[in-house]
Amino acid sequence: MRALKRESRESGLQAVRDTFVLYRIVGVDLYPPVAGQSRTNLQFILEHEEALPNCQKRYLVYRIFDQEEEQKIVALLERFGATYTVVPFDRSEYARIGFDLQSLPEPELLTGPTMDLLSVSERQRLLMSLHRSKANYVIHNNGAKNSVLREGRGLAKWVLPFDGTCFFTNQGWRQFMSDVQHKPYLKYFVVPMTRVASNEDLLSERVECNQSEEPQLVFRKDAAESFDEDFTYGRHSNVELFWRLQVAGEWDHYKDDAWDQQRRTLSEEARQFGVAGWVARLSSGVADQEIEDREQRSLAHTSAILSTLHALDASVAGTSKETLVSVRELVLDQERRSSDPKISHLIDLIQQTAEQALSRGPYSVVDKTTLPPSGCAQDYWHPAPYWWPNPDTPDGLPYVRRDGERIPGTSLFEPESDKYDRSRLQRVFDDSFVLAMAWQLTGNQVFADHAGNIFRRFFIAEESRMNPHLVYSQVRAGYNSNLGYSSGIIEMKDLYFYLDAVRILDRAGSISRREVEAFSAWLDAYLSWLMDSKQGRKERAAKNNHGTCYDLQVAAIASFLGRKETLYETLARAQSRIGSHFAADGSQPHELQRKTTQHYCCFNLQSWINLSELAMRWNVNFWTYNPPRGGSLKRGVRWFLGFRQSRWPFPQNDAFDQDRFLPIWFAARDRIGDLSPTGRPETAYEAKPLFHPHDGVRPFWNIGSFGSP
Repeated sequence: MRALKRESRESGLQAVRDTFVLYRIVGVDLYPPVAGQSRTNLQFILEHEEALPNCQKRYLVYRIFDQEEEQKIVALLERFGATYTVVPFDRSEYARIGFDLQSLPEPELLTGPTMDLLSVSERQRLLMSLHRSKANYVIHNNGAKNSVLREGRGLAKWVLPFDGTCFFTNQGWRQFMSDVQHKPYLKYFVVPMTRVASNEDLLSERVECNQSEEPQLVFRKDAAESFDEDFTYGRHSNVELFWRLQVAGEWDHYKDDAWDQQRRTLSEEARQFGVAGWVARLSSGVADQEIEDREQRSLAHTSAILSTLHALDASVAGTSKETLVSVRELVLDQERRSSDPKISHLIDLIQQTAEQALSRGPYSVVDKTTLPPSGCAQDYWHPAPYWWPNPDTPDGLPYVRRDGERIPGTSLFEPESDKYDRSRLQRVFDDSFVLAMAWQLTGNQVFADHAGNIFRRFFIAEESRMNPHLVYSQVRAGYNSNLGYSSGIIEMKDLYFYLDAVRILDRAGSISRREVEAFSAWLDAYLSWLMDSKQGRKERAAKNNHGTCYDLQVAAIASFLGRKETLYETLARAQSRIGSHFAADGSQPHELQRKTTQHYCCFNLQSWINLSELAMRWNVNFWTYNPPRGGSLKRGVRWFLGFRQSRWPFPQNDAFDQDRFLPIWFAARDRIGDLSPTGRPETAYEAKPLFHPHDGVRPFWNIGSFGSP
């Protein structure tokens, strides 16, 4: 203290009159918003907080993405003659911000079993860390406070960079002034903050400080410290400086997560602070954020931040749950009105294929000629394709694996496949999509109505609908109590484009609102099974194409249901896989372990393209992601396309359709450009539109996708 007093005298600051500049940072309302809560609190301050002696008040309106709300706030400030600065929200700048996967302590954390061991609050904090850069753009409390701190040092002896919810009562300010003047040699003051349930309570002047909130910090103009801008709002953003200055409090017992930002070392100005006055924190207007239990309040606060960012991402992308994820609607509309003969020919082909589909179906799982081990015909049932009777045992059990060789009945559409459900499910997906697209392009209601009948019988009707699970998919006889395996989940891989068909059928009026709600309930139950069952969790952890297709399913369902938290968690998890799926040279090490390597490398890459198209709808760009280890999606494309004109040098024990390069080439050219010319065909419209379903290519992939070259 003696050294501080001497320094204060020698600098001349002790003789300088105490002046103050109080900044309040007015930011976004967290989701789900109480309409204009930030503005309501601001108005309360402007109307009821009296002039503070020796203090000028200023306001920073910080990146409010609702332009109408920002205008109302500015109008309010101008009506009261307040001094303010606006930092605008730039949608294009925000759109470029991705996930913070570098915060993961291990690359496979999001896919592996550790995720299932995390508590609810730990999981939320982990997800929050993945959104660190997004939060630091939108709700960058520390960045905003540092900006006003720099400005304020030139305006007054003491700078108060406070949250926008802070309110000084006359009593609190008088006490603050007295405490500062009593110890003017200190460089920092801690201002305790009390939470009030209702703003109106402050008008009685009977509110007393209970120090229920993290305090605010005051800086003398020569104080060297500032806030650490790497620390995110909602995760120790203020507390990091308390640690650095050794301000004691309950935060001394906070424990860091493995993905948290690293704390700075002790400040050279540690302990050079006092405690001065108190300030009230105005009501948030959200009941969950006013509860007494700090852990529950923190969980609600983190959830609100994530929900805000997810809603913002959807808004920036212009996406809702009604948006098609495998078809670009603007492109499709342009194609529908086009006179280009190549497009017209393709639309004619879609119509012809739809007319063929009119002669098939509707389908149901109860139509199969054998029963699953459960004995219930409404359970989906399909044996593992590469597992055969054991030649060394009398009963053929347990089955043995022959990679690349399918057991009869497991190949799509072959005569014996009616014993099981795999072919039937694929017909539901393919026929329905083509029928829906035919309606979209021609307006012929017959197509939509037939697809509606398929939808109704397979997913809605009590007596014929499929039960919402894949417990008996890819059963290996003699193993696992004759239950299915995680690998069977991939048989639902094309659900993503089928859900687009359902969206179109809803628009066509061929399915009712009640039926859409019933289907949503079916999807919700299936999603719960995908995420919580042993099979689902194991498939999530798969390191090859099975993991890609799992994420594609979960993301597609979450998109359809509007479950944004599940959707963005899935997209972050998918992005975290990229570095392990693609080596530094772009090869795919897991797929190169198979006997049909070219097929699986192509299939996995195509699945990534399908998933990336969905992700782009929601403002997530896999194409620009460069993992710290391994390769990128771009490198994967370039590596694979490098074999289009040369011999494939790895094992491939059956024929490979060379046309499968085309959907990948056109998708990659559309997203990254800079690819060597494909030669013929010059446009996607001239390419083969239909592939075998095992190839993972959406039917008529070349319409509603890329537009003209």
